[in-house]
Amino acid sequence: MQITTIPTGALQANSYLVVDEETNKAFIVDLGGYSNRLKSFIDREGYDVEYIILTHGHGDHICGVPGHLKDWPDAKVVAAKTELPLLTDAALNMARDTGGEDVTVNPDILVEDGDTLDVGNIHLTFYLTPGHTKGGMCIYTPGVVFSGDTLFRQSIGRTDFYGGSFPEIKKSIKEKLFVLPDSTVVYPGHMGPTTIGFEKENNPFVI
Repeated sequence: MQITTIPTGALQANSYLVVDEETNKAFIVDLGGYSNRLKSFIDREGYDVEYIILTHGHGDHICGVPGHLKDWPDAKVVAAKTELPLLTDAALNMARDTGGEDVTVNPDILVEDGDTLDVGNIHLTFYLTPGHTKGGMCIYTPGVVFSGDTLFRQSIGRTDFYGGSFPEIKKSIKEKLFVLPDSTVVYPGHMGPTTIGFEKENNPFVI
């Protein structure tokens, strides 16, 4: 499994291109804005983008979806079922504030807690982690979790936006993420990676 991090959009949210090197099948986690760098890289390597998976519906994570779907029209957009109200309401998802224009997304695949998806030989499990938004989710494959804006290195996502809840995000982290192996690498929506073990010992918001 190959993971490439490319910040996208006005707020430079982390977009992750994940490739199964045996099959060339790929998925992208979050698209904060249109990225020529991402498109050029995928074109050059010849990756087959099967899915665009959204950890949540805020504009700084979705504004690149409409443009990139023109590049990869066969790619399916995946998001949590409970995030649909945010994804489809430009007033709630704050896309204009973060990307300069109203953006909505209608996912092709709506998932619930514990649902799974295979991309080539990569087996993904979706864990709903409300707290930053009502329908925020994390994407897990053994050894790696893409945490969106739920968990950061020694920090957590904001809870003062629509649908946010500090008690809920703490509960989500403790019950869904801190039960993963300590060696699991956390790839967050902003900033650099960390590990579950490090956060269990050093995250002041959850300890």
